[in-house]
Amino acid sequence: MARRVVDAAADRSVCVVASAMGDTTDELLGLAAEVTRVPPPRELDMLLTAGERISIALLSMAIMDLGRSAISFTASQAGIVTDAAHGKARIVDVRSSRVLQALEEGKVAIVAGFQGVSSELEPTTLGRGGSDTTAVALAAALGAEACEIYTDVEGVFTADPRLVPGARKLDRLSYEEMLELAASGAKVLALRSVEYARNHGLPLHVRSSFAEDEGTWIGKEAEQMDQAIVSGIAHDAAQAKVTILAVPDQPGVAARIFRPLADEGANIDMIVQNVSAEGRTDVSFTLPEEDLALVEPALERVARDVGGSGVTLDADVAKISLVGAGMKSDPGVAADMFDALAEAGINIEIISTSSIRISCVVRASQVERAVHVLHDRFGLSEDALTLEAHPSGQDRADGRG
Repeated sequence: MARRVVDAAADRSVCVVASAMGDTTDELLGLAAEVTRVPPPRELDMLLTAGERISIALLSMAIMDLGRSAISFTASQAGIVTDAAHGKARIVDVRSSRVLQALEEGKVAIVAGFQGVSSELEPTTLGRGGSDTTAVALAAALGAEACEIYTDVEGVFTADPRLVPGARKLDRLSYEEMLELAASGAKVLALRSVEYARNHGLPLHVRSSFAEDEGTWIGKEAEQMDQAIVSGIAHDAAQAKVTILAVPDQPGVAARIFRPLADEGANIDMIVQNVSAEGRTDVSFTLPEEDLALVEPALERVARDVGGSGVTLDADVAKISLVGAGMKSDPGVAADMFDALAEAGINIEIISTSSIRISCVVRASQVERAVHVLHDRFGLSEDALTLEAHPSGQDRADGRG
């Protein structure tokens, strides 16, 4: 990476954001677990920021060893100001004067990702994928022409290439498509980083750390060359479903259910309310499996408060989503998706849609099969692109060829 940075800095100013190496963060979490079952959030953030500090110092040394001037900055030195939510802080300001000064002096500026400092000068971390968010925030603050995210894959694929070997790398995606993919379980980019890039109109380039090839460009929808009906498939097996049974079907009940859960910090995703029978109905919703521990103590209380008869918890579910800007103008995607899953004997438990996304909750044991079935049905693999071309050599206009 030091060589790539030096090459890039030959004709432009370069700011680099570094993550911790390998399994460093997991190792630090393991050390915390050895001394306490419940690490104090402030001290855990203090511990976890060490991984990135090691990376930035080593990368700076490696760059200087190649003859290029460089300087490393912790998040506080780089002016990454966050709120005070330890473990999941949000960036509220980037005071980048020191980084700008380093760039003006011809140095490569190297900043610790994943972390920040609160207005009370406390250490914070940004949560999973936080280094992506640091990089995008800095790029926007510095007025960069683009933000390149180097990762262990060559770009964004039509499905997880570890699960679907024939998955195809996408050349371009809109911010909206990438947001839906990230929110639906695609792990290549952190959701917050895409939100930040969209809000600031900053182009993103996701590419491999190990190859020079072009990756996937993410930008405004108007910049996209084509509008495939389905651009990609995302899945998330780390989901749980909660059902509050037989609640009164009357105004205000939904608010009384979800307000206490929001206060507990749970990220509620899909919600469905069954048809009322005798004035009562079941309310089901999904949330990340890791949030189940947050809300479980409150669920029985919530059910009692709204007059429900009880609560069921189900951690054996997964979400699968189709995403594509072309769905806006094609009404048949949902039917095709449901047909494909039905033919495969996969039952759908909850359905949720947006203008460019359709998500279904299925059994966790069936999600990998569902990904394969839908990838084949919508012709998203490289093989399908070759086999389904028209005899004239023109690709199919519906985006599936």
